[in-house]
Amino acid sequence: MKRYDAVVIGGGPAGSTVGALLAEKGRNVVILEKSKFPRYHVGESLMPFCYFTFDRLGIVEKLNERAYTKKNSVQFVTSDGKMSAPFYFFQHLDHPAATTWQVKRSEFDELMLDNARSKGAEVREETQVVDFIYEEEKVVGVIAKDRGGSRFELRASMTVDASGRDGLFQSKKRWRKRDPKLNKIAIWTLYKGAKRDPGLDEGATTVAYLEDRGWFWNIPMQDDIVSSGIVAERDYLYQDTRDPKAIFEREIENNVWIKDHLSCGEQFGEYWVTGEYSYRSEHCAGDGIVLTGDAFAFLDPVFSSGVFLALKSGEMAADAIDAALEAGDPSASRFNDYGEQLCSAIETMRSLVYAFYDNDFSFGKLIRNHAELRGTLTDCLIGDLVGKDFGPLMAAIGEITELPEPLSHGGPSVRASA
Repeated sequence: MKRYDAVVIGGGPAGSTVGALLAEKGRNVVILEKSKFPRYHVGESLMPFCYFTFDRLGIVEKLNERAYTKKNSVQFVTSDGKMSAPFYFFQHLDHPAATTWQVKRSEFDELMLDNARSKGAEVREETQVVDFIYEEEKVVGVIAKDRGGSRFELRASMTVDASGRDGLFQSKKRWRKRDPKLNKIAIWTLYKGAKRDPGLDEGATTVAYLEDRGWFWNIPMQDDIVSSGIVAERDYLYQDTRDPKAIFEREIENNVWIKDHLSCGEQFGEYWVTGEYSYRSEHCAGDGIVLTGDAFAFLDPVFSSGVFLALKSGEMAADAIDAALEAGDPSASRFNDYGEQLCSAIETMRSLVYAFYDNDFSFGKLIRNHAELRGTLTDCLIGDLVGKDFGPLMAAIGEITELPEPLSHGGPSVRASA
């Protein structure tokens, strides 16, 4: 039986990043993806600091060749239509990364997976992992089934769970822990021909508030398509119906800006619904396995951090795995730094999300009180999160709203020495 250095479960942004970088280092890698690409996926808005992982992967030029909408900023709109001053990335970051993209995920994810393939990773689509192989408590491979339903085993020195929100390993181990105060659900759909803002703001991600209730996202994409979604408490959204179309149309009436921008467009396709919007695994790794991307954690998407955290965690995991393979030690303890740095970045964004949902907080109020922190806040909004001290920013936010206690879980599952 062929033995791999790494088996990667899932070919999305996290999995394809791990696979590409390990293959580039000469590792024998196989990526198992349950779907056939291209396939639809939500999460179209990228953060500027995605650029640096793209650069390392060698796909910046390919992204520039696509007709993706260019994103120069993020802006916030009150329920009565009042617009904040946009956070223009180029005012803070003098680098090509200051212009990022609103992508079509079916194409983007396929590009990422093809890139891993081109670097030498073996890719098997329509292949679903159903279980893990253990030697004592160490993961040594997976059991998978192909499109025809035939089961087979693959063994590897390291297994990477990049299975997305399925969270295969954390589900098996019952490691998933929901964030109790971020118990939101989302309903979203697509529009053709919706209104766009002029000039630099044409491709801006807009976060439109619903007073005391939740928020809309508005993401302008290529081909005159807009992704529009609402995030709010389940009880509020389902107050009088569970029909997503009826709920969505009801809530459009509750934000002047959203109503104005969608009124000239035509909705098409289905309405999607998802829940469990914020969670983190109890552990980021065990002996022989590491969790990355949404298979480790997912955070409320108000700041478009999902793809960035998938890419960054995939990059960090690849480096940690390569070092573990070089040392001949795939134990969980090798991933202490990985877990610490990743959880720190997530905690920074989590604090901003908590503040966002407090009616007493606004970014305008924060900057009026502490103009010197506008740059630090923008660091968060662009994804410059790793290895930075956000203590002064958190202290300033804490003057306006109560910040959450950092979650204590998320490190590797290290077995006690005998």
